[in-house]
Amino acid sequence: MTARERTGPLDGLRVIDMSGMISGAFATTMMGDFGADVVMIEHPQTGDPIREWPQKTESGESLAWKSLGRNKRCITLDLGSERGREIALVLIEDADVVFENFRPGTMERWGLGPDDVHDVNEEAIMVRLSGYGQTGPKSQKPGFGTIAEGISGWAHANGFPDREPLLPPISLADLTAAQFALQATMMAIFERDIGRGGSGEGQVIDVSLTEPLWRLFFGEVEAYDRMEHVRERTGNQHPSTAPRNIYETADGHITMSASNQKIFERVAEAIDKPELVDDPRFEDNSARVENNEPLNAAIESWTKQRTTAEATETLEAHDAIVGPVYDMADIFADEQFQARDSFVEVEDPDIGSIKTFAPVPKFSRTPGEVEFLGPQHGEHNEDVYRGELGMTAEEYTELKAEGII
Repeated sequence: MTARERTGPLDGLRVIDMSGMISGAFATTMMGDFGADVVMIEHPQTGDPIREWPQKTESGESLAWKSLGRNKRCITLDLGSERGREIALVLIEDADVVFENFRPGTMERWGLGPDDVHDVNEEAIMVRLSGYGQTGPKSQKPGFGTIAEGISGWAHANGFPDREPLLPPISLADLTAAQFALQATMMAIFERDIGRGGSGEGQVIDVSLTEPLWRLFFGEVEAYDRMEHVRERTGNQHPSTAPRNIYETADGHITMSASNQKIFERVAEAIDKPELVDDPRFEDNSARVENNEPLNAAIESWTKQRTTAEATETLEAHDAIVGPVYDMADIFADEQFQARDSFVEVEDPDIGSIKTFAPVPKFSRTPGEVEFLGPQHGEHNEDVYRGELGMTAEEYTELKAEGII
């Protein structure tokens, strides 16, 4: 099969994406942004659930799907059927990476487990995403990101101390797992192709939704093991640095962080309270963490008397680290996002011209691109099955009639 030529550092890499929803899909979206040829497999009767997420256009197209499905060629295939299995293995034969996020054991039951994949392609890297991982007593439990956000310690530590644990407003566990899956994939490709001459062998990457989010709590495992310290909710405070908070202004809010001693001294000068520097409660970062409430009250008494623009201008003039609190409308209007070309306008056949995220991060030579947004269900069936696999018109029609594709 011949992959398309695309811009980006992953041009020439072929990815078969059998994952649905967010974790695997976001990882492969990133890969597609930077040139990988991503072929996404959906069930013939039921497409990816993200296709039904709000917000929807007047024509019923999910904008979440348009974003998450971008740069992927979408085909349909019943992986649970014997013929579907055979076709999947043909697709895998020259793939670099295979993503899946079914409940552990499902792929093996379909004859598409790691042994089956490596029988047809020993160089394939198989990335497996699941709620709890492929092993352990909970591995067979169904798991969504919400559950991972609970058992990873994240919800317990998030929110204000006098309120209940707080879940994030985005699919944080899935998106974090996606980033770990992506970087693990790149590591495995390096080991296979380059490291110490390249082993030439594929391997299996086991990513749970829980462990990547838990891994972000650096220092906390060690603190519990040595001191039985448990991270508790601190609201907008940081348990290890102060001042760091969202401060109310006369017309909104600002964010500010000043844990560095020099920066703190500049903040004290900016808010006309140089005496804070000599106050023993605030003499260093450790003391400020212990006394963050009176410190934040002193700072906010100043910010509340000024507009966001006035407070920001004064603090920045003293080289403080400060910024406003934006919503999406503010981001669209912000000159920094505009100067960075953070948006790219794409012409979509279903919804017309629309802005989406430009590829992140930015590369100097191979910047990647958004070639197209999320396609229709099965839009690339003929492209892949007839154009690449060489199926005859009769074979293709028969597979459609039988519900295999």
